[in-house]
Amino acid sequence: MNKSLILIFSIFFLQSCATIVNDPTVPVALSFSDGSSGTCSLSNKRIALSASIPGTHNIRRSDDDLRYDCETADGKRAVGTIKSSIEGEKLGASVVFIDLGITDAITDKHRTYPSSFVIPVK
Repeated sequence: MNKSLILIFSIFFLQSCATIVNDPTVPVALSFSDGSSGTCSLSNKRIALSASIPGTHNIRRSDDDLRYDCETADGKRAVGTIKSSIEGEKLGASVVFIDLGITDAITDKHRTYPSSFVIPVK
């Protein structure tokens, strides 16, 4: 009886150390407020890329805000950040297990960006 209980506990413990969130990127649809096209340099501590706007781009999850430095086709500039937030339901699910979401916290896989964002252009 004791060995069965230890085996069951061991299986539960080993499974609970796995991450709840598997995908390291999140798709973000970007567009300019004036409807124009252009390019943006996007960066956080885990990724730096050049992106054409409008478009949807896979952005690496991070606890840093996503910084953008953009230029429209007609030369207008836009600089700013897109806030990173915690995916509450996935972080909450990690707490149920023994690892308390530590794996996700280290890899930032519990973080997300909005699925779409309109970059303000003056």
